[in-house]
Amino acid sequence: MQSNKLRMAIRATAAAAIFGVAGQAGAVSFDAGGWNTSVYGYARLNAVYDIDEDVGSTTQSGNFSMINTGAAENNEATGYFDADAVQSRIGVKTTSPEGVTFNIEGDFRNGTLRLRHGYGSYNGVLAGQTWSNYNSFVGNTATLDFDSLPGTAGYQGRTAQLRYTTGALSISAEDPQSSLYGDAAVQAAKKDGMPTFTIRLEDKAGGMSYSAAALAHQVGYDTGTNDESAFGFGAFVAAKMQITDMIDIHGALNYSDGANSYLWRSGDNYFGSDAYIGANGDVETIAGYAGSIGTGINLGGGRSINIGYGMTTMDWDDAEDDGLAVGGETETNSAIMANYKWTPVKNVMMGVEYQYLKTEQVNGDDGDANRLMFAAQYNF
Repeated sequence: MQSNKLRMAIRATAAAAIFGVAGQAGAVSFDAGGWNTSVYGYARLNAVYDIDEDVGSTTQSGNFSMINTGAAENNEATGYFDADAVQSRIGVKTTSPEGVTFNIEGDFRNGTLRLRHGYGSYNGVLAGQTWSNYNSFVGNTATLDFDSLPGTAGYQGRTAQLRYTTGALSISAEDPQSSLYGDAAVQAAKKDGMPTFTIRLEDKAGGMSYSAAALAHQVGYDTGTNDESAFGFGAFVAAKMQITDMIDIHGALNYSDGANSYLWRSGDNYFGSDAYIGANGDVETIAGYAGSIGTGINLGGGRSINIGYGMTTMDWDDAEDDGLAVGGETETNSAIMANYKWTPVKNVMMGVEYQYLKTEQVNGDDGDANRLMFAAQYNF
């Protein structure tokens, strides 16, 4: 009897569903010994029909590196269907009577359970793995594609860090993400000599939410005889404006110089090279630019339409001038996504999305892909 009552109580406390890949799903919560605990997650199906080229990766997200370019576009695989449920996730979040918060969360994107979040926080001090402080969801378009649009704000991933937050301001020292262009020998010599340092301001005023952040990190190499490095920098701004009760517009702008590892969906698919080794052995940084813009339209009755465009581009001119053969490297990735999402009942979301992806190389070769995606998500 008590077991049935407990199950009924837990079900009665189920929170509302969250739409979009960034947010925490609705949770089932309970108190025990002064500890407030939530168990949350969702089960999700992603299915995709690649109209003119097979470019789906895990979670059926569109993968820019799988788009054929140049003459290879004539060898496209057409009419390709695939589906998986590996985006499904589960997490536990608990707060002690003293106000210490713990969060452990995982999903199955790699085919096995992988850690998404694992951290503790108290009085504004957070230690562990969670979203990078050089990140914001304020200007993001709600897409069904798990990897979303190029050019969204900052590093759209999670990393180990030590962070302090006071009010709208937060600073962090994080596990560095860096990438040095070159062959296997260069990759073997690449080193990270210091943490990545970030600072972010995120707040809202009236109908506008906004975020701005900056980072500095080191990218370098050590062969045993040569030890060289350079500093890379990045910055972004993001905002969302509520135009009416139904419509909002949102977007982000990014700049990096030696920090393309934090420029979302640059390079082959996720992160571009930060720097290369010049003829004199110095580390030369590579600049990058990115942006995204979108709108969300609330149709009422649990229905919405979301439309977004995003792009990233990297400046390889200096590398070319220095004699590097970078003609086949990715210069620009861009995407348009439009979806219709429907909540037929609380904690259930279904949606369809059209995606157009395009990639361009330094030598001028390009390629594109059209896709249709369906998703069904059941939150708890």
